[in-house]
Amino acid sequence: MTGREAVAAAIDDLYDAFLAGDQPRFDSHLHPDVTTWETHLPGPLRSRADLDAYRASRDAAGARPALAALAAREMRVDVWDDTAVARYVLVAVPPGGEPEHTRVTDVLRRSAHGWLIVHHHAELLRRDQD
Repeated sequence: MTGREAVAAAIDDLYDAFLAGDQPRFDSHLHPDVTTWETHLPGPLRSRADLDAYRASRDAAGARPALAALAAREMRVDVWDDTAVARYVLVAVPPGGEPEHTRVTDVLRRSAHGWLIVHHHAELLRRDQD
C-alpha cells in the first residue's frame, strides 16, 4: 500500500469508526497533540485532551451527532516522507435529512502506529458553496 493509499484508508476508517460509535478506534487516528479547528467547535481545540473535554460536555448534554452516513469524497492526498496532507469534502447525512458538506484539510505524520492526524481543519459549506 502506498503512503497515499494508507492515508486515505486511515481517514476512511476514522469516519467508519465514528459511525460505529467506536471512540477508541476513532481516537487511534489522532495524535495526542492534534489541533482541531471546525466551524461548529468552541474555538480551536489544541490537544486530544481539549477534544476529549469538549466531547464529554457535548455527550453529557445528549448532543452527540446522529448520522445515517459520513464519508470523505473528492479526496486528494500528498505525501512527503513522514508528512501528509489530505484534502476532501466530508459529506454528513443526518437520518432523514439533507446532506451537509464540509471542506476538510488534515495534516498527518507517520508514526510507529501508522498515519496520525496532527491538525484537522474543517469548514461547513453553505448550500450555495456546494
